[in-house]
Amino acid sequence: MDDKQQVKVLSFIKDLPNICSLTGLLSAVLGIYFAIAGNFEAAIIGLLWAVLFDWYDGIIARKMKGRTKIQAVFGAQLDSMIDIVSFGILPAIILLSYGNYNVWFIPGAFVIIATSAIRLSYFNVYGLIDSKTYRGLALDNNVLILAFLFLFEGFFGHSAFSIFIYVILMLLSALNLSSIPTPKFGGKWIYVLVAYVIALTSVFGWMMFNGA
Repeated sequence: MDDKQQVKVLSFIKDLPNICSLTGLLSAVLGIYFAIAGNFEAAIIGLLWAVLFDWYDGIIARKMKGRTKIQAVFGAQLDSMIDIVSFGILPAIILLSYGNYNVWFIPGAFVIIATSAIRLSYFNVYGLIDSKTYRGLALDNNVLILAFLFLFEGFFGHSAFSIFIYVILMLLSALNLSSIPTPKFGGKWIYVLVAYVIALTSVFGWMMFNGA
């Protein structure tokens, strides 16, 4: 019997990088819930933490010793499936909800989700150009930019800001599918990401509880 058939599905849950990945999925699901409810500050916080856990699952996996090849392959597939939720479905729902579920926002939501599926499938087949370079813009950059843009929501009317983020997300989707070489951030950049997530979580948390 093939070794892959002998491994129980739930045995992978005990793998620490997968626990981290699933925690990121929980953050994304909470983000989806709050986006549907119209609490965009909380939705963005969920989005930010989904990115952070996505970065950390790879860091943990690389530092762990004794992981089998099957564990590594499963972890990579799990991470890819979760990325579609975190960086495809969640931002699409934020766009739809912020656009009051207007029918004209449906094509944008489709483009975001389709882009994430195509890009992740391409990456799973071809990987990086080299150890430090992606082909096209990585999906996590989209949501980090989206979170930053929401800091300036108060300077726009609701309709104007909905069109603004619609246009920006479409431009980012085009960059995701482009052949432009972009840097793969890693190493000490994790500290920058941690600081960014904590800072924006604090700001959006303050805005949420002070009715900004």
